[in-house]
Formats: sequence, C-alpha cells, structure tokens
Amino acid sequence: MKLISICPSNTELAVYLGLEDALVGVDDYSDWPETIAQLPRLGPDLSIDMDLVEELEPDLVLASLTVPGMEKNIEGLEERGIPYVIVPNPTTLMEVGDCLLFVGEATGTKEKAGRLHATYESILQHYKKLAGQVDERKTVYWEWWPKPIFTPGAANWLTEISDLAGAVNVFRDREEASVQTDWEDVRMRDPDVMCVVWVGVRQEKVNTKVIHSREKSEEMQAIKNDELHVLEEPLFCRPSPRLLAGLVKVAHILHPSVYPPYPEGKDPLTEWGVSDD
Repeated sequence: MKLISICPSNTELAVYLGLEDALVGVDDYSDWPETIAQLPRLGPDLSIDMDLVEELEPDLVLASLTVPGMEKNIEGLEERGIPYVIVPNPTTLMEVGDCLLFVGEATGTKEKAGRLHATYESILQHYKKLAGQVDERKTVYWEWWPKPIFTPGAANWLTEISDLAGAVNVFRDREEASVQTDWEDVRMRDPDVMCVVWVGVRQEKVNTKVIHSREKSEEMQAIKNDELHVLEEPLFCRPSPRLLAGLVKVAHILHPSVYPPYPEGKDPLTEWGVSDD
C-alpha cells in the first residue's frame, strides 16, 4: 500500500500502526518520528500541493478536518479522484484512541490497532487510579497562544490530562474546547502551575519573557514558586496517541511522589508497560 498523510496526527497514527514504510509523502509539519524526515513534503496541512499528491499515486490519503480550512484539501482530493478517508476529529482522549481503530480499519491493520487500543485504554485507567492517590490537586493553566491568549476549556483533552495528572484545569468552567481570554482573567484565577504549549512553536523557541512581562505576573503563585513549565507542544496539542507521553511527563512534574518519571527514549504506548500495583 502506498499511503499519504496530510496532517501530523495522521502521520503519527500511521506510524503507530506499523505503516511507516508504506508512507510515500507527508505534509510539511509532520515531524515524528525523525526517520520520516526524508519523505517527500507536500506543503502545509492547510494548503497541500495536490499536483504532488497525484504524482505519488497513493492508494489512500489520510485526510483530516481538525483545523478550519482543511476543507480545501478534501475538495482537491475529490476533484482528482484520489482515494482518501477523513480521520475523525477527536475532542476526548478516548476518541483519540478510537482513531487508531479507524485508521486500522482503513489500512488493513485492524488487529494491531485493536491491540494498541487496548493498551492505550489500560494506560488511561492506570493514570486514573494514580490520580486517586493525589492528596491535594494542583490548579493548572495551559497557554496555547500568547496574544490573544487562548487556553483549553472543558471540552478538550487537556482538561482530561489535567485530571489524570492530579490537577484541575483552571478554565474547566468554560465549556468550549478552546477559550479566548485575557491576562486579567488568568491572573485572577492564580493557578498553582502554568504549562506553556504554544501551538506550532518549538519548545526551545518559546520566550517566557512574554509571560513574565505581563502585569503583576510576578505576584502569581506559579511564578513565585517557579512552576512555569514550557512543554513539548506536539505531546499536548495533536490528537494522536503521543498525548500519552504528554500525560506521563506532566503528571510527574506535578506530583513526582505519585507518578513515575517519563521513560526517556521509550514510547508509553509501545514500549512501556504499566503495573496494577
């Protein structure tokens, strides 16, 4: 099978299902694992070069509608008669796991998808048990974008990740998946911890001076207690099973006495077993 992925989360789903060798092209933003770096690049996920897609003669394109504007890609695939499926747009951690089953069905890897899905669920259940051992839940503010400020609300997997990591998203009272707010609102909520994951910005490129320069930021608990953490954006903002790695990392940061450290060099879903102890 010749497979093309035109958004990063779909590329990651394909790799988890053992389809890396089937990939013949990916979008510009797909960056995991590093071994896909040599694949032909087909443009940014909002503006895929359909001429290049057609030239590669894929048996199937893994498309997406996770971001407004991706409809243009679907129209291009339709116009050229290129076979495709639209991977569902998940909002919960369970729905992210279900995407494994969807892609497995579409690519003939149903058996492996079922095994991975079962492991994925078991890790979530394990972290739910660990969360029950947390005596005092911390409040956490997630910053998706600095200006204007965007942060996840209740209908987003980062609120679930917060729960499983023994914390409470300070914007869980807002029902939206993505909340546009302002600094005064954040400051009044005075979170214990701030987690910065600016969408599309590499971890090393995040300038925390932007946050420190905001009005009265140095009076906030998170800043005073050195609890401002810049995290790897792809592990928190893409709807793929790599969210589990994000969960493992942030849980240990928040409650190191309860949650194990991230197993460096190992993927929680494929290389890291969990115990019921």
